[in-house]
Amino acid sequence: MKQILYSHGEPAGIGVDLILRIAKLKFWSSINIPIVVISDGALLKARADLLKLKIEFHELQDLKKAKKNKIGCIQFHCVSKCKDITPGSLNPQNASYVISNLNFAIDAAIEHSKIAVVTGPIQKSNIVEGGFKTFQGHTEWIQKRTGSKDAVMLLASKKIKVALATTHIPLSEVPKNIKKAKLINVITIVNNGLKQKFKIKKPKIRVLGLNPHAGESGKIGTEELKIITPAIVACKKLGMNIVGPLSADTAFNKDLLEDTDAYIAMFHDQALPVLKALSFGEAINTTLGIPIIRTSVDHGTALEFAGRKKPMLGSLQEAIIQAAVQLK
Repeated sequence: MKQILYSHGEPAGIGVDLILRIAKLKFWSSINIPIVVISDGALLKARADLLKLKIEFHELQDLKKAKKNKIGCIQFHCVSKCKDITPGSLNPQNASYVISNLNFAIDAAIEHSKIAVVTGPIQKSNIVEGGFKTFQGHTEWIQKRTGSKDAVMLLASKKIKVALATTHIPLSEVPKNIKKAKLINVITIVNNGLKQKFKIKKPKIRVLGLNPHAGESGKIGTEELKIITPAIVACKKLGMNIVGPLSADTAFNKDLLEDTDAYIAMFHDQALPVLKALSFGEAINTTLGIPIIRTSVDHGTALEFAGRKKPMLGSLQEAIIQAAVQLK
């Protein structure tokens, strides 16, 4: 049976609030695939009480017992106990809890192809402080856990799709992580992902340069000439519809946006500010190049909202919808 497992992420953040509030909407029952929240029941119940949300909780010992989603009812599976359920206040002791939930969801999806994983926001610094010193983010963790050669972060909304050649690394390390073979693999993964997950028959992909003005013919850096252009040429020879390298300062104008299925940026903050300016709270993050379905929200933990103010629900709703689409 198809299922969506929701790993809510940082317990002090809004990942818990989001699923509780969404469970009260008609949207919840409109999703025909059972959603199971991977969480400590005590955390869910305490947060629901704090938010004054009347919700019926059903603990599942066996995921196979999951039933159709019912408004005002949440099915959950407890993997481990949350050390601190206080909203808005980070506690590194919760790091193991967050990772345990995530690992369970990943492993279940590896074992069962009809299970998709949706993740809420995490606080990377808190996980590192909690003992996971090499933790970089969801994408990198899922890549390692699934044994994938490469995992590509693609953020998507109705207005724009952006994939990243590098993810959560310091800007100073980006140039040495841009390699021809890796870039060819990233472009290939994005091209295949757009076809398979977004049903785009012949995707048009625009690749950004690394340097200002895309290097300006080698006058402002040579990565475009030595690495990025050769990778693009190689992908064109494989039949892909690739354009670039483009200067990032003009690549997102209205005409190009309408004529592009996805952009590939060389680093995290080269394109994500554009996507979030256009679609914040409405976009999703999906991981390409891995053997499981994983989608996520496009925002952070918003600690100041947790247990207090109502956050935007759109991103998690879209992540759930896309997970359901990819399961079909």
